[in-house]
Amino acid sequence: MQSGPQVHLVDGTYELFRAFYGAPARQAPDGREVGAALGVASSLLRLVEVDGATHVGIAFDTVIESFRNDLFPGYKTGEGIDPLLWAQFPIVEQLSEALGFVTWRMLEFEADDALATAASRFGESASRIVICSPDKDLLQCVRGERVVTWDRMRDRVYDEEGVREKLGVPPESVPDYLALVGDTADGIPGVPRWGARSAALVLARYGHLEAIPRDPAAWDISVRGAASLVRELVQREEEVLLYRRLATLRRDAPQAEELAALSWAGPRREALEALCGELGADRLLARATEVAAKRPLPES
Repeated sequence: MQSGPQVHLVDGTYELFRAFYGAPARQAPDGREVGAALGVASSLLRLVEVDGATHVGIAFDTVIESFRNDLFPGYKTGEGIDPLLWAQFPIVEQLSEALGFVTWRMLEFEADDALATAASRFGESASRIVICSPDKDLLQCVRGERVVTWDRMRDRVYDEEGVREKLGVPPESVPDYLALVGDTADGIPGVPRWGARSAALVLARYGHLEAIPRDPAAWDISVRGAASLVRELVQREEEVLLYRRLATLRRDAPQAEELAALSWAGPRREALEALCGELGADRLLARATEVAAKRPLPES
């Protein structure tokens, strides 16, 4: 077991969406809706206070569009996001920073790329990496029991064996799986006839798209409709490779922080005090101060 700290990497965009549709509405003194942003702030403090997190990094999609939209017009966009939710994106980023958490604001890349980058960068020096998100694409980052994902809402941790149980494939095959099955959340259409069961059976045997025999007679596994599966795969060869590229998280998102910088030392008091005054959230300032006062001594 590594002697370094345990690191929590938080999908801030997911947290904001979850809070918007789950936390109570709340207006700032100037009339702005801020309930979701304050809900995320409370959730981050709970991560430290209740769950014992000491080293935390949080990533947000400052804009929804990324380099993937240049690769594929059908990729997800910000179209259709509730304006009351969209207006809270900059507020939650400001709150995260004022609370003293390392905050990655993604523009060209996505928040998931930032989490994958951090998991890769700190994976050797941390005792464990916990990626706080239920998103399927982040399962590709899992490594044994040392890099895991955690669905906080359901309190479900996915290590490598958990990924196999959930999807039927190992973490390294997750982009191939999503390319075949599709991912409606990201606008990846997938390949016709390829469902979760067929993709899992085939990839569990062959691992990656390139290794799947293009002659069904060469398959050494029994899969219903193999001939039609191969036909669809061959007809959409270029598309499915593009879908996998879309589903593959980048490990080179811009990050300057070293591991020690993720150690949470409490709020930036002046910044948080000013922001809480603007948002009408004095209780948040008091709670952040209380949580910081009783936090465990950080590891190096």
